[in-house]
Amino acid sequence: MLGKTISHYQILDKLGGGGMGVVYRAEDTSLGRHVALKFLADPAAAEPLAIERFRREARAAAALNHPNICSIYEIGEHEGRWFMVMELLEGQTLKHRLGSGRIDTAEVLDLAIQIADALDAAHQKGIVHRDIKPANIFVTSRGVAKVLDFGLAKLASPVAAASDRRAEEGAQRAPLQPKDAPQRAPVQHDMPTAALELDHLTSPGTTMGTVAYMSPEQARGEEIDTRTDVFSFGAVLYEMATGQQAFRGTTAAVIYDAILNRALAPATSVNPELPGEFDRIVTKALEKDRNRRYQSAAEIRTDLQRLKRDSESGRTDRAATETALKPASKSTGFRRAALIGDAVLVIGLTVGGWWFYHRGAHTLTDKDTIVLADFANNTGDAILDDTLKTALSVSLRQSPFLNVLPESQIAKTLQQMTRRANTKLTPEVARELCQRAGGKAYVAGSIVSLGSEYVVELKAVNCQSGDTLAQEQVTSASKEKVLGAVGEAASKLRSELGESLATVQKFDVPLEQATTSSLEALKAYSLARKASGEKGHAAAVPYDQHAIELDPNFAMGYHALGDDYSSIEQLGRASEYYTKAFQLREHASEREKLAITADYYANVTGELDKAAQTYQQEAETYPRDSKPYDDLAFVYAAKGQYEKAVEADSQTLRLSPNEVSSYENLANYVLALQRFDEARQILRQAPAQRMDHYLYHAGVYALAFLGADSAAMAEEERWFAGKPQHENVGLALTSDTEAYVGHLGKARELIKRAVDSAIQADSKENGAIWQANAALEQAAYGYPAQARQAAAVALKLAPASQGAEVEAALAFAMAGDTGRAESLARDLAKRFPLDTQVQELWLPAIRVQLALDRKTRPSVLNALEASTPIDSSIELGQLLFVNNLSCLYPVYVRGEAWLETGHSTAAGAEFQKILDHSGIVWNCWTGALAHLGVARANALQSRATQGADADAARVRALAAYKDFLTLWKDADPDIPILKQAKAEYAKLQ
Repeated sequence: MLGKTISHYQILDKLGGGGMGVVYRAEDTSLGRHVALKFLADPAAAEPLAIERFRREARAAAALNHPNICSIYEIGEHEGRWFMVMELLEGQTLKHRLGSGRIDTAEVLDLAIQIADALDAAHQKGIVHRDIKPANIFVTSRGVAKVLDFGLAKLASPVAAASDRRAEEGAQRAPLQPKDAPQRAPVQHDMPTAALELDHLTSPGTTMGTVAYMSPEQARGEEIDTRTDVFSFGAVLYEMATGQQAFRGTTAAVIYDAILNRALAPATSVNPELPGEFDRIVTKALEKDRNRRYQSAAEIRTDLQRLKRDSESGRTDRAATETALKPASKSTGFRRAALIGDAVLVIGLTVGGWWFYHRGAHTLTDKDTIVLADFANNTGDAILDDTLKTALSVSLRQSPFLNVLPESQIAKTLQQMTRRANTKLTPEVARELCQRAGGKAYVAGSIVSLGSEYVVELKAVNCQSGDTLAQEQVTSASKEKVLGAVGEAASKLRSELGESLATVQKFDVPLEQATTSSLEALKAYSLARKASGEKGHAAAVPYDQHAIELDPNFAMGYHALGDDYSSIEQLGRASEYYTKAFQLREHASEREKLAITADYYANVTGELDKAAQTYQQEAETYPRDSKPYDDLAFVYAAKGQYEKAVEADSQTLRLSPNEVSSYENLANYVLALQRFDEARQILRQAPAQRMDHYLYHAGVYALAFLGADSAAMAEEERWFAGKPQHENVGLALTSDTEAYVGHLGKARELIKRAVDSAIQADSKENGAIWQANAALEQAAYGYPAQARQAAAVALKLAPASQGAEVEAALAFAMAGDTGRAESLARDLAKRFPLDTQVQELWLPAIRVQLALDRKTRPSVLNALEASTPIDSSIELGQLLFVNNLSCLYPVYVRGEAWLETGHSTAAGAEFQKILDHSGIVWNCWTGALAHLGVARANALQSRATQGADADAARVRALAAYKDFLTLWKDADPDIPILKQAKAEYAKLQ
């Protein structure tokens, strides 16, 4: 067979053989890759049933496309013999690895999470493995777990084989019982027995290895589901951490008894270095009652990820850096074992077998970081300046294996090197930067022209030793095809640097599709990224705009514009460009596609659950990228889930300590949880260059307000006054503070200045929001005519702004203009049918207020009942378009409605909720009027009760009135709501 071509596979050499067939290493001549080619035995030796199962189960396994599952590429028939084409892996089985003892905890968790992810993927496809054991788990030479025999495992699982045989032949057999296990151990397969087993796997003629990992339901011969894999995985997990089988014995009967009846010694009693939480996870996985076990692989994966995170968070930064700098060959015991010589491993020559070819150590691990040097453009063609580095970055960042140092970290490191942010990254500078950043290698690219052709070369260099790790050279026939050449060279480089062929193929969209086929458009996009890094997102807008003009199908260009406008608080414009990017998302890499999709859900349709799911998927696919965690935190905050937001944003800062806005965002989330001192500490830790960001100063202002520090507030007001782009934000903040204490005249003047400043800064949407806020304030304070006027101006300034429209609609309702409010509510319901906040916060609040306007008690009560959100945390959710996190307008409106209908306790609870969340409300007028709301609720209760209860309620009411009147002691005296409050207080006294 050697040298022969079967289909498009050229046989290179023989890897092994046995009773079930022969395995060859072959070259796929169509794709230029090496594969494992396994031929079944002679047709005369194979039963028709075995062949049919082989075909059926191979198709099932081939349907599983996952980086932690060994891939089946195809099956076929040649001269009457069936063959299977599979992924050729390098490394050793977990069973072989465990032969040298238990694995250290960090590697156990890393491998376990990968295995659990593979099981979850299979279970989602309806496939139960049924034979999870160390022999069916492979660990590549770079530490990636690969689960073997998916879909084929039931042929290798004795009980399952018997079950299949019963189903197919119609026989009735009694379930297997522990007492007769030695006599009835299911050793007979309905397929010929394999004669050779070269990697210490359980021989098909015996069952001891498989029996030790059976679930109780398997051992009893019962129907099984995905939870059987969870149990088997728990046994593997225990063995990985302790070096001992979970269920041991000299006979099958003893092992069955242990599985069914015996308690397991805690893993920590065998390996004291394990964290206590590990015992809980293993114990739950090995519950004998499957209803008390983890109900899915996803559940145990989540717990393992949490344990891994908690374990890693205890390490010092120095330790983490030292780990990152260790050579891959010395990082773990497995690495040493895997690197001993070049070896061919032939695994499991049964029908479900897999074969792996080991060539030696990979260059990088998935823990290493690389730095991109600037491209050396030797063509003299300026269109290629910066462009090719951007193209290379996009291509390499498709990889979930390679960790490219982000631009923000490069800028920070250059600053530490006392170099300018725009310093050209020559190979020499890149190497020094790589060393300082704790990276492993830098990648330098160059291009030269030879007549009409262009030669692209990429070189990866170890930044410590200067040794060349990998080098690729590709020739392009023309300038128009240069991007394709860069992409081709990058793909080859990824493989040379240690990435698996499976992920290179899965995440390798051609650059012309992942970016643009227009070099001019990509040039403009590259200049935008440079401008953004040096001067901020506003500076990037004209370049990104030019990029999409040059290529109207440039998805990344539209997405970048959405980010630009979102960052400068022009959310309406951002929504337009996010929508266009989503429509063109197929013209992007997988990484960009996930980001585009998630941003569309978060910022356009408002589907927060879908956004969170997509950001989570992006974070899991690219776990070392900080941005998905940052975005996920933002969505959690919008849902009012601030604990989750803190957890996600902490991951952002762990991965990128200098990530833009992360300190400000984290401080806001902590502030929302009323942890003011912690928020101050976070802002103090912000890098020096971040202290020029307006969100930082907004956060400092909020803390100063909450701490009644007028001097600090004045200092922040001065900072805003000197920044034309952000002056309107500072003026709006100051206006809110004046209104909070009843200085309504000053507040009106400041808000007018804020609107004018926003318009001058080309931010009409901000101006509209300030007007809409003022409209709500005027209505609440008792000026309905001014409220209607301000709301109308807001809509005129930014008619397409969701934020301005929802606030204006509520303002019209509070000001008694029911016709305008109802019209806007209908428009909002039509335009944003899926938006979580619109549907669960704004529309219910508007309807409650409209019911209040009609003054019919039943309609108010019905509206109140309908306004209660399914998830109560959503009412605390951060709003995208206000200075503070949220004024909690819906909560305030519900409080007013409960008062109107005579429900004092419910009303008091709503107003108290506002007071209890000052870290969300900041200086919004609702925080001031909530004191009055509490007073009125207690006064109502005192009138509705008698005796001691009435007296106690009256005392509480007087105290709350006094709080409000003290707060407004210097307020403008003619404000209607102040006059009412004074009259109510006097009457109560």
